[in-house]
Amino acid sequence: MVEPASPHPAGDALTEALTPDWGFFIRSSKRHEAFHSGLQEVEVHDSKAFGTLFRLDGHFMTSEKDEFFYHENLVHMAAITHNQPRRALVVGGGDGGSAEELFKHPSIERITLVEIDLAVVDISRRYLHSVHRGSLDDPRLTLKIEDGFAYVKASPEPFDLIVLDLTDPGGPSTLLYTPEFYRACAARLGEDGIMTLHIASPLANPAQIHETLQRLREVFRNVVPYLTSVPLYGGLWLMACCSQRADPRQLTADSVEARLQERCIRDLQYYNGAMHGAALALPNFVRALVA
Repeated sequence: MVEPASPHPAGDALTEALTPDWGFFIRSSKRHEAFHSGLQEVEVHDSKAFGTLFRLDGHFMTSEKDEFFYHENLVHMAAITHNQPRRALVVGGGDGGSAEELFKHPSIERITLVEIDLAVVDISRRYLHSVHRGSLDDPRLTLKIEDGFAYVKASPEPFDLIVLDLTDPGGPSTLLYTPEFYRACAARLGEDGIMTLHIASPLANPAQIHETLQRLREVFRNVVPYLTSVPLYGGLWLMACCSQRADPRQLTADSVEARLQERCIRDLQYYNGAMHGAALALPNFVRALVA
């Protein structure tokens, strides 16, 4: 049952704490929705800085103006590294942004999107078309409204790519940050598949990064951290590609550009050959953190 709520009238500053002593705000110019879905608190706002944006449990999730910082980096580092991805699984990602990026690869035949909360898909269809661009209703996409952990453990289906497009650890996503879940994902990928996920801010949440990488390395032989910037999340953000064989570090800028050209992928706002290498070039304090 959806319960109405009204935590942030239009004009209020929407705040998010990165740590107990540090955070940021975005001013809402109009509130479209604010309710409890039965699983989490959902808000949809307009803002001058980010356009339409939505939040879950007080955390900024995506916005129409900066979604490409997050979705392009989350998807294409792995998708370009894979020689010919055909089947992909997105866990979470109810805004459709990860699916939209995956569909840019012409070899993609099928995407399974497993989202625990139908409310996220519904508000995305109503307010975030510039994020999903119709991907949520693409006939190649199978939408499943269920728990991602249970689905991956029960499904025997193999995948070339798994994209963990999750909320931060806590609430419905808690089990999706465990070695048990990562092992279940690895079983669906086999030797040549690739899993990609976002982790945390290296400045605000170094302990979370250390713990997550440790858990991933229990399961995957190649765990490759990379760094990008996500303005909606407060700045620097760490992601990772995980596989038994594939390694994005083996691709040069020229080979990335060649694959983008071969696949006729031209409408990217962030990711390119040079940025592929740049994301993998970690500052010394991040190198020490992920070592």
